[in-house]
Amino acid sequence: MSVDTTPALTIDGRSAADEPLHHVWSVCVGAGRANEALRADWQSHFREAVQTLGARYVRFHGLFHDDMFVYRASNGGGFGPPTPLEKPVYTFAYVDKVFDTILATGARPFVELGFMPRELATQTETLFWWKAHCSPPTDMGAWVDLVTATVQHWIDRYGIDEVRTWPFEVWNEPNLVPHFWTGTRTEYFQLYEATARALKAIDPQLKVGGPSSSVFVPDSRYDGEYHDKSVEAATAEATDPDALPWKPVWIHELIAYCAERDLPLDFLSTHLYPTDYAFDTQGVGRSISRDRDATKKDLEVMRRVIAESPYPDAELHITEWSTSPSSRDHMHDTVYAATYITRAFLQSHALADSISYWTFTDVFEEGGGGIGPFHGGFGFVNENGIHKPTFHAMRMLNRLGDRIALQTEHGIVTRTAEDAVAAVFFNYPDSMGSQSVGGATRYAQTHRLAGEGPARRIAHSVAGLTPGDVYTVEILDREHGDVAEAWHRLGEPLNLSPQQVADLAAVADDLDRRTVTVRADGVLEIDITLAPWAVVSVSRHTT
Repeated sequence: MSVDTTPALTIDGRSAADEPLHHVWSVCVGAGRANEALRADWQSHFREAVQTLGARYVRFHGLFHDDMFVYRASNGGGFGPPTPLEKPVYTFAYVDKVFDTILATGARPFVELGFMPRELATQTETLFWWKAHCSPPTDMGAWVDLVTATVQHWIDRYGIDEVRTWPFEVWNEPNLVPHFWTGTRTEYFQLYEATARALKAIDPQLKVGGPSSSVFVPDSRYDGEYHDKSVEAATAEATDPDALPWKPVWIHELIAYCAERDLPLDFLSTHLYPTDYAFDTQGVGRSISRDRDATKKDLEVMRRVIAESPYPDAELHITEWSTSPSSRDHMHDTVYAATYITRAFLQSHALADSISYWTFTDVFEEGGGGIGPFHGGFGFVNENGIHKPTFHAMRMLNRLGDRIALQTEHGIVTRTAEDAVAAVFFNYPDSMGSQSVGGATRYAQTHRLAGEGPARRIAHSVAGLTPGDVYTVEILDREHGDVAEAWHRLGEPLNLSPQQVADLAAVADDLDRRTVTVRADGVLEIDITLAPWAVVSVSRHTT
């Protein structure tokens, strides 16, 4: 009988922990709308998100938008008027191209059911550059028929076992009346009820949830049927927003509605941007930045709500999350954002089933195309596919193993499947106190964080490893990989030449790389001094 003589893993002279690490950051990523997924650049960026960042699902708006041509009550028209059809038909040519592309990467759709086809919408007002219709349906039965036909088509095309793995989320941020939803709260709950019953009638194992509500708030603006701006002034004018009683939106109410009617609620979904936007007594909107731990605190609240509800086994999916909800926030392009999201993800890994970063690419057109290559878009990559610092942060997180050996305030060491370790550390500067990184409407405004500090030494001794193994150390900081700063130094050109794209891509990937070798006694010494805002990965070298 063989005896396992592998020495036990110890860190800093103590036995290493052995607890699960949930890769909540890679379960799902967000994208703008379904039609954008027909673009070659979107598809290229998504393949990289799957292959390099580990993304397993993708969620987007606009599945039923007119530019996907799913719901057809009339045919064509060209130079003349469209011809009415005797009854609506459903065509899935564009949707099939999108879903085939996603599945071909090895990932899956996290299906957001929305928005309303124009020919089924009760109102003609639209949202975004691409004119989304966000109203209740003229005929709930017609909506149910549309959902039923669509899901049945997917089952016929991909098989029931595959479709059972897709979560179905009803709508997006319906509390934002009249933007994402022109109806009342009750009308949204009625839409949820009809949709959930339709899905379970197709197959009881299909997973459905909602309400996909936007952010936490500390007041009663969403407590009624409509958004009441008159109650926001105290929030907008608060001297210490972090002292306010932040709470989820429409979560308790949807749970109660579903419980009263014996409706399925397989998962709760909401969005946790660490921000708010409230109107003061003069009707002026004010942006509010919450503290750096807001995401963790909100998730803890959500976990308590679910545990104490009639649906204690419901999953929790954060279907949008970022440093801010603005697609023109230049902080998204920076090292500061990379450090922030690394810290927040590692803090929150045990508190959700997924936290979907919004979004994986700057191919995103809610406000039209971005002005310039670094315009503050949400993406891990810009429209040219250049890697932002957040891309490298996600790549580092994806290298981590599934078991925690050590977790501290400043990083984590994990066990990997190859009987090795992988670690990520960061320096979120002490001088920031409890502040989050906030926002920036111009790139130059991000420079206010450049002087934060001090540096931080990371020193750990890991024993029980294979002697001679080589580990790669990669450091992202303001001197390595800060591509938006390099673009700024070029004069912020709006239209890049091919050579400029190549040069900036090289800067983006030029991290500080070095190696360290496990000693003959099986000890790996990690001793790194991190500049403010740095993120570092330590992982076994592969060729």
